[in-house]
Amino acid sequence: MSSSLEDNIRHVLGILAPKIKAKHATSSHPIILGITGLQGSGKSTWASKIVELLPSSHGLSGITVSLDDFYKTHDDLIVRREQDPENKLYRTRGQPGTHDERLAGKFFEQVRSWKDDQELKIPSFDKSQFNGEGDRAPEDDWPVVKKRADVVVFEGWCVGFQSIAKEEVERKRGAAQTSGETEEAHSIKTLGDHQVSHLQELNANLKRYNEAFMGPQHFDFMIHIDTDDLHNVYTWRLQQEHAMWKVKGSGMSDEAVVAFVRGYMPGYELYLEGLRQGFFKGEKEGRGRQLRAVLDKGRGVEKVEEI
Repeated sequence: MSSSLEDNIRHVLGILAPKIKAKHATSSHPIILGITGLQGSGKSTWASKIVELLPSSHGLSGITVSLDDFYKTHDDLIVRREQDPENKLYRTRGQPGTHDERLAGKFFEQVRSWKDDQELKIPSFDKSQFNGEGDRAPEDDWPVVKKRADVVVFEGWCVGFQSIAKEEVERKRGAAQTSGETEEAHSIKTLGDHQVSHLQELNANLKRYNEAFMGPQHFDFMIHIDTDDLHNVYTWRLQQEHAMWKVKGSGMSDEAVVAFVRGYMPGYELYLEGLRQGFFKGEKEGRGRQLRAVLDKGRGVEKVEEI
């Protein structure tokens, strides 16, 4: 495939767009397109480029919404962190359990009932507040969309993840502990870093997300930006941080970036298998609603799979 990012996105959208247009022609609400991707894979770029291409190439209007904008307020994030100081998964924002589920659920209810000339306010989270810990922006500062969009692109690192059985959480943690790789800094077997009870709490939080706003019943289509080698996630995220250093003259150290990525790795270990098997698996007319774009180490698209 072409190494041009825009060409790759055009190719993927070209496969999906006819299905989106057909669905839109019979739908009473905007089409919800999920974009999920690994840390550093460029999912935000994919989301914005798709919204840019939809009108010119496919005659559809679109907006982007990020899972990040549904984070809890700074005060509530502190409460979450201090609820169990031993739980390393919640030392920073990001994991299921650090977002405002009611806000997200209410927002997507509004999307589904959105009328043609009705305004829609999109929640916003200001990551610059409190020395980078972030806080929800005042509602008066939230972006306002003046007219209903045809497509709402919802992107986030754990969009598409679905909770699994408690026994499966325990099995996967046991397999990671016996892999012999868990002590390596760039390990992709990190579940042994965490207590089983903490992983089960994460799984229970994700289950609530699935029911409220993030399960397959809440989406029409899904794009999954993936790789066949999870070690690439460390490389991509380091590259992003080095680029930021060049622009801003500041950023995280390599050690901090590795620790950051490692904090997200348990989610990949627990839930990527299910996502790769099919987000809409078991759903009516499920096949073909999900595309998996597999990236190489240089973030070029190696192949696209319809799932």
